[in-house]
Parts: sequence; C-alpha cells; structure tokens
Amino acid sequence: MIDKKNMLGVGISDATKEEVLEYVVKNLENFHKKLFFVTPNPEFLVLASKNEHFKNILNRADLASADGIGIIIAAKILGKNLKGRFTGVDLVERLCETVSEKPITVGFLGGQGGVAEKTAECLIAEYPTLKVAFVASEWVKEGFDRAKRIMNHESGSMNQGKDKKDHNSSFIIHDSNFIDILFVAFGAPKQEFWISENLDKIPVKIAIGVGGAFDYISGKIPRAPFFVRKLGMEWLFRLLVQPWRIKRQLSLIEFAWLVIKEKLSRN
Repeated sequence: MIDKKNMLGVGISDATKEEVLEYVVKNLENFHKKLFFVTPNPEFLVLASKNEHFKNILNRADLASADGIGIIIAAKILGKNLKGRFTGVDLVERLCETVSEKPITVGFLGGQGGVAEKTAECLIAEYPTLKVAFVASEWVKEGFDRAKRIMNHESGSMNQGKDKKDHNSSFIIHDSNFIDILFVAFGAPKQEFWISENLDKIPVKIAIGVGGAFDYISGKIPRAPFFVRKLGMEWLFRLLVQPWRIKRQLSLIEFAWLVIKEKLSRN
C-alpha cells in the first residue's frame, strides 16, 4: 500500500516512479482486486474544491500520482513534500516498457481520429513484445458501442480467436479474457467519472486515467524537449503549442489562491 498525503482535500500518493511501477506489477502478479489510478494536476484539485462528487472519486482511487510541477511546489509550500511526480505520458510509456516482457496485456481507450491506434503502434514499435488486448478511440456512438461489445465479449470480441488483427489497426490484438491495464484518455473529469462508474462492469484489472497522453505519444501534438520537462516548464511549452489552453491555465491562479488560503489557515 502506498501512503497518501492530503492536498487541499485530495489524497496524493507519496511515491517515486519506481515504487508506483512496482506496486502496479505486484498487484497484477498477485491479483486480488481491481485498481483505479488517477493522475491529478492543479486543475483536478480546483475542480475537486467545487465538486464534492469528483473529490470523492479521486479519494477512492487506489493510486493518485501527481501530474504536474504545480502539485509538487504546492506540497512543499504546505510542508507535505512528495517524492515525485508521474505525468500521464511518462506513466503510459514506463508502464508499457515495464510490462512488455511480462504476460501482461494493455488496452487503449479514448482520444480522437484514430489516436489510440496510433499510440498503440508507436509503443509497439518501441517495445515490440508489448501485448495489446484492446484499442478503441471513440467512447460515444459507434465507437463506444464497439468498445462495449468487445469488453462484454460479444461479436468481435477479444476471445474469439488467438492474436487477431483489429479491422482498422496494423498490429495484433492479443487474445485475453482480461485487459490487465486499461489506459483511458477521455480527459478529466470525464475519464475519472467513466472509470468510477464502469470499472466493476468491465474485464479490466487496472484502469488509469491519462488525460491527453495519447496525443503526445502518437505524435499528434509535439511534446516539450526533455530539458524543458526537467525544469517543470512543460505547461509553458504546451501553452505555446496550444494557445487555446490559456483558459485552462487560468485555473493555476485559482489553484495558487487555494494553496495560499490553506497555508494562511495554518498560521
């Protein structure tokens, strides 16, 4: 069990990347319960301060790794130093690398315009032994119906034949009764609500909300250079690449105010 530290009413897992990876793999190798994994950033905590239901969902998560330098800085200000952060992109890549040599399957759900398929292709190119058991970009209308058919083992299901190619993918869909790790990229808070409502109904052992990770892994959106990420300035790079994000970045001001109020309330 990984301990959590309370950040503005939301528990954030206090763990290194290696500890998170070890925890996930151990739970899969000694499976006894499904896990729900979230990757909170400052926007999450701002929304949680306004939406009690969302806050409860985040606090029910088995793992909640900080995604973003803002959470780390706020933790220091509040005297609750965290061991580190794990962005959604890094989490997907590191987990796929870790499980690629193990009998563990992964699935990709979310994104638009075939980005889930492209993400799977890119990761298989990087880790050829990665076992992909499920891919679906859309979760509404036709795509969501297809996802449900596959997950419910109806027509076109994963267990109707060994290692079949998906009709719109260039890689092998591995036969599996369970998707060990399902990466869900609907964006917050949709993905967290969806996982919370559906995890018990679908053959998935671990479901992880990863936001826009597929867009970066697939190359749809350029990722910040490594040195920029090391400086914790990836948010600024994203803003330059996607100026429309300025509205979302305004939530950082609200987040800073929440942190200041929390700090002052203790003095």
